[in-house]
Amino acid sequence: MSTFTIPKFPAVKQSLHLELKKRVQAYFDERGIDATGTPKLFTKAIIMVIAFVIVYTHLVFFTPAWYFAVTECIILGGLVAGIGFNVMHDGSHGSFSTNRWVNKIAASSISLLGANHFMWNMKHNMIHHSFTNVDGVDDDIEVGILMRMAPTQKRMKAHRFQHLYFWVLYMLLYVFWIFFTDYKKYFTQKIGNVPLKKMSLSDHIEFWAVKVYHAAVFIVIPVVVVGWINWVIGFFTMSLFAGFVLSIVFQLAHTVEHTEFPVADIESHRLPDEFAAHQIKTTANFATKNKLISWLVGGLNFQIEHHLFPKISHVHYPAISEIVKKVCQEYQLQYIEYPTMRRAVVAHVRFLREMGRA
Repeated sequence: MSTFTIPKFPAVKQSLHLELKKRVQAYFDERGIDATGTPKLFTKAIIMVIAFVIVYTHLVFFTPAWYFAVTECIILGGLVAGIGFNVMHDGSHGSFSTNRWVNKIAASSISLLGANHFMWNMKHNMIHHSFTNVDGVDDDIEVGILMRMAPTQKRMKAHRFQHLYFWVLYMLLYVFWIFFTDYKKYFTQKIGNVPLKKMSLSDHIEFWAVKVYHAAVFIVIPVVVVGWINWVIGFFTMSLFAGFVLSIVFQLAHTVEHTEFPVADIESHRLPDEFAAHQIKTTANFATKNKLISWLVGGLNFQIEHHLFPKISHVHYPAISEIVKKVCQEYQLQYIEYPTMRRAVVAHVRFLREMGRA
């Protein structure tokens, strides 16, 4: 029986990552500012969380006419994604605030959405951010038999149509995440091939407390108050919209034309590039000049900067992106960037079509 071995990054004499960190740190030192969030980010976070509570309360307890209700369900789905992008994401990386407890509270907003922070931290912070686009390790490109997201994955006949049906699968992400993948990770104690770190008693209690809360707030109470049929329509409208927004933003960052899918050496288990070069080659930016998109997605359109500096708040990414671009030019590395979201979506569709071909 073969055992799974986690890949390693090669040791290098002149570290690109150290050079990038030195120049970016100089940017913050010269201006005398923190690398964490700003009052504008805190204000946005508070507004989004309050809006989430207000919209939910109005939908369930003051249910408007169906056409307003459906619109509010879409807004609620957008707020689910928005809180995930802007509050939970920075908090989980420790970049939301200089205060550790504020970061913990921000990270815990994932519980408000019904997901488990322990599983997210393992899947996203520890695995995805280390081994981006590495087949068999990065869970973000493991969609199962329905989609082929890397050149090394087995191709099925149905994959030739994946660039047409991916829209439907992406909409199911949130429902699948809340009701299946969290539980699968919990009971198997693995994320893909990677074993989970040991869960403490408080981790177990938090997992089940969040799931009970979510079932009560998003299933039981709405069904009792508005009825089964109205709940089904409302819940799935919210969930499908949230799922698609969450999926498309994360997929545009790594599964587009020009991004690479490195393979570790069979004997040494070493990846071909050092950490920083690996992140740059496997990641893409999109619509970085569009301030509205940057505001809505919590700077995740600056994905290259985020993967190089996850502990820096996304509010600083537009500024440090210029530093990263310059270093990429000096080291002759392609800085993958799509000027608009539409161009990035087209690049993603083309990538899926290419992966679906024989």
